[in-house]
Amino acid sequence: MNTYQEFVDLSGPEPVRGFLHTPDRPSTGALILTHGAGANCQAALLVVLAEAFSAEGLSVLRCDLPFRQERPQGPPIRTADRDQAGLHAAVESMRRLPGPCSPARVFLGGHSYGGRQASMLAADEPGLVNALLLLSYPLHPPKRPDQLRTQHFPSLRTPALFVSGVRDGFGTIPEMQAALRLVSARTELSPVQAAGHELITKRNRDELPRKVVGEFLDFVRIEP
Repeated sequence: MNTYQEFVDLSGPEPVRGFLHTPDRPSTGALILTHGAGANCQAALLVVLAEAFSAEGLSVLRCDLPFRQERPQGPPIRTADRDQAGLHAAVESMRRLPGPCSPARVFLGGHSYGGRQASMLAADEPGLVNALLLLSYPLHPPKRPDQLRTQHFPSLRTPALFVSGVRDGFGTIPEMQAALRLVSARTELSPVQAAGHELITKRNRDELPRKVVGEFLDFVRIEP
């Protein structure tokens, strides 16, 4: 059974704060998960995914972005650079994990805003992480399909698994499929039936973690 504990690393330019889930056997890798613009690392989606990934042998850090560390509520306002620096610091923290938790590979993921910042960081720093897990990528603001957030997609060289609800107002499945053609790296799109932007529902709370974990481990070719 995996366990988790509070995690704090103040050694970098941005503090890293969150919760570290450790597997009950030597780690097969490390995954960093972060939250959307209106949430924090205690979001239900992050908790269930962290537990599920850890149960399959990954060390998982669910962490608060710098903007959320400064303010318990409210959206990020012109903090993208700092939030990406915070994710970079989290990657470095995971690379320094000791003993059986020390990962051979590091993966980075996030929900909505957090996933967007993860993808922008990876586009700027190819090779920083081995793969991305992007949950409900916010392709455009709701009802504004002309305001695409894909400027960095052509520079993205990191393999990425995108997970999107079929009812997501931030981007339909066909819109996501078209956008992913801009990315030169290997990508996959995993639709979640009957789900919106939050992905997790009362009905899929048990099924969704199994689906995401199984597909991501297959995507990065890690045997459970």
